[in-house]
Amino acid sequence: MCLARIPARLERRGADVFLTKTCPDHGAFESVVWRGEPGLDGWTRPKTPSWPDAPRTGAERGCPFDCGLCPEHGQHTCTALVEITWRCDLGCPVCFASSGRDAPPDLSMPQIAATLEAVRAASGPCNIQFSGGEPSLHPELETAVRTAASMGFGLVQLNTNGLRAAREPDFAPRLAEAGLGSVFLQFDGVTDAAFRALRGRDGLLEQKLLAVERFAAAGVGVVLVPTVVPGINDRQLGGLLRLAASLSPGVRGVHFQPVSYFGRHPGAMRPGGRGPEDAARITLPELMRGLEAQTGGLVRATDFLPPGCEHARCSFHANYLVREDGGLQRLSASRAGCGCSPEEKAAPGAPPLARLGADQAKAFVRRQWAAPEGAAADRQAATPPQTPAAPGAAPATRAPFARPDAAEAVRGDDLDRFLARARTHILSVSAMAFQDAWTLDLERLKGCCIHVALPDGRLVPFCAYNLTAADGAPLYRERP
Repeated sequence: MCLARIPARLERRGADVFLTKTCPDHGAFESVVWRGEPGLDGWTRPKTPSWPDAPRTGAERGCPFDCGLCPEHGQHTCTALVEITWRCDLGCPVCFASSGRDAPPDLSMPQIAATLEAVRAASGPCNIQFSGGEPSLHPELETAVRTAASMGFGLVQLNTNGLRAAREPDFAPRLAEAGLGSVFLQFDGVTDAAFRALRGRDGLLEQKLLAVERFAAAGVGVVLVPTVVPGINDRQLGGLLRLAASLSPGVRGVHFQPVSYFGRHPGAMRPGGRGPEDAARITLPELMRGLEAQTGGLVRATDFLPPGCEHARCSFHANYLVREDGGLQRLSASRAGCGCSPEEKAAPGAPPLARLGADQAKAFVRRQWAAPEGAAADRQAATPPQTPAAPGAAPATRAPFARPDAAEAVRGDDLDRFLARARTHILSVSAMAFQDAWTLDLERLKGCCIHVALPDGRLVPFCAYNLTAADGAPLYRERP
């Protein structure tokens, strides 16, 4: 209600975990943050904080009011978002940026270049994501991409709704030539009804599939990014995963984002201003179990691992080989061991330094979310796009969706063919739970590795930047 800093605690009620807190002026608040198995007690990946090398602000008022990054932030930048426009050609009810209406002027190319220079000085060769608004509307997007690529950033990515790529056949090739490596493509389901509810327009599914085809044909890796809202598209998790596998290797991953209540749509308020109903939340373990149930065990909840970069309660991930028969072979590493040498730890027996997780995450994203090497020449041999399965529908045959074990994978494929396919047909499956005013946990926030780069040189953790009170008042983001 007032965005003041107040004490909070995690409270277990059976298999569920709630974040509870009391404001001296506005009373008690609570919100569910974890439901069921895998249990929160076992979902952990400790890290020793790694402080910023060159803080841009001091630690004066305390987290979350000193972002820049301040000296107390415990993680380095993995991905820096550069918002180059507030304009948008959609009016999504769930937009965290509240973009489109009364949009201020786009960033100029000198402002974009200066922002990139500041990111490079503060964070080195992290990954860059151009965002907005809808960044494809910026008239100098190609120049921005080319500038970022020339500055040595590991991956240049576009966060887009895909509509311009669907409208203009030469748009994706031009961006690929400029140095674009990946797109984070808004993709909420396998039915038009899901897009109508979340994006406010009919006919989007066909346009999204065309955008996937054009980016993949241009040699740009595609990551499908669904915003998951209970009662709207939470029964389409399996359908989205099947669709992504059918579009491999052009589609490099699916990155689920449970809905958070900030920006344009803070959420329906309970009596007393207590925030969205618990039924309006979907938590990370529910996504894991939903993927298992809706794919008939094609993937399993036990496949997924806590992150090595951000805080453990922020995300999960697993990697799969897409086999020639359509099956998925899990490739994720074991939960045991961190793989770092003793000199890379803060002290003997201490958890690994957080910066190591950030470095590994940057390298993985560069390698996985970009198109595989040689993909442009091999595109004709790729599996053609499939008609999306109806939500919850059973597969037509069991074989394409069977889950083989490692022994079956080696017996069924010549080793050379298996290894060759493993260089191209890897699909990442992940999710990230962003925090809103009801779920914000400063322990998590201090471990954030996704930072919004501001034109004045500051880097602000994503959830702090987008945080809004129940009435829409922002903590950092300016209102248009």
